[in-house]
Amino acid sequence: MYSVEKTKGINFFKQFDYTLFTAVLLLAACGMFVLRSATLVMPGGGDGNRIMLMQSIGLALGIILALVLSFVDYKDFKTIGFIFYILSTCLLLLVLFAGTGKSQVGTNGWFNFMGVSFQPSELAKITLIVFISLFLERIKEGRKDRTANIIKFIVYSAIPIGLIALQPDVGTCMVFAFIILVMVFVAGIPYRYFLRALLVSLPLLAGSWFLMKPYQKSRILSFFSPDQYAQDSAYNVIRAKIAIGSGRIYGKGLYQGIQTQRGWVPVKASDFIFSVVGEELGFIGAAALIVLIFFILLRCIYIAKNSRDAYGSFLVMGITGMFAFHYIENIGMCIGLLPVTGIPLPFVSSGGSAMVTNFIAVGIVLSVSMRRKKTIFNNTQ
Repeated sequence: MYSVEKTKGINFFKQFDYTLFTAVLLLAACGMFVLRSATLVMPGGGDGNRIMLMQSIGLALGIILALVLSFVDYKDFKTIGFIFYILSTCLLLLVLFAGTGKSQVGTNGWFNFMGVSFQPSELAKITLIVFISLFLERIKEGRKDRTANIIKFIVYSAIPIGLIALQPDVGTCMVFAFIILVMVFVAGIPYRYFLRALLVSLPLLAGSWFLMKPYQKSRILSFFSPDQYAQDSAYNVIRAKIAIGSGRIYGKGLYQGIQTQRGWVPVKASDFIFSVVGEELGFIGAAALIVLIFFILLRCIYIAKNSRDAYGSFLVMGITGMFAFHYIENIGMCIGLLPVTGIPLPFVSSGGSAMVTNFIAVGIVLSVSMRRKKTIFNNTQ
């Protein structure tokens, strides 16, 4: 007969998740090639070489941090998670008074240090996932203080969302809400609670319309009537759709896209970088990129399913939800299926701080993967 024994210790080189890490590196490499094409000609006199330099630095630093975090036992995050949560919350509060970006994109959400920008909400996504996973684990375990943990989960989740709403950054608020929704769903909360929450939130969503800025309203209205806003908020979407459609099956070739190289898609290096993929790599290239993205998400789900404990599962599913929303929303808005929210494409869009925080998230997933359930069968008589 067979007996099951738990593995002892961690052999880094043997248990490292090369599959996930290689897939992420491949996606980041594809992103660097596409971003280089997007930055060859920059509308408005932007410095494409500087963008590539910052992206390269972010990529190198992110890889190092991901490898370092994979060494760390994810259970240690239970004790230090609160510290990082407080730190990121303080940064979100500080950016309201000392941040920049209001005049450029309408959101006061960036710090600038000697020409280097940092968006604290990117870090806050990770710290929130790390911290609230602890309360979900306690709730799932059915401890006596279940009600107290539910209240803590709600309060600690609401704080960063409220601070980001004050910037205001509706797109990032949606990312946080989706992360929390995924984690709560994984925790096994009955469907009736989702329906009740939806019914309660509908009046709040309706009321939020009167609090939105004019440019935020126009983004929503342009989704339903793009022709009416063709020279305003819908301009990027229309140009992106033209670029993607012109790529057809095989694309025009890297660095050969007419819409891309003539600067006719204004935000092609960040929010609308998928238009570069569609135009220059065509349907084949865009489909290959989407398949790679799905593979990464499915690998993360597999890791969460086989996590050694509930805390690890919540960590990975929160990060998976974060990535999934970014990918779905970014690609959806580029092809006109979803409203424009300014959400970048992880590992592809420009943004050094986003690249670093995305790799930090991957490092946490790698840590869980290396310590997931292991089964050894010994033949005993």
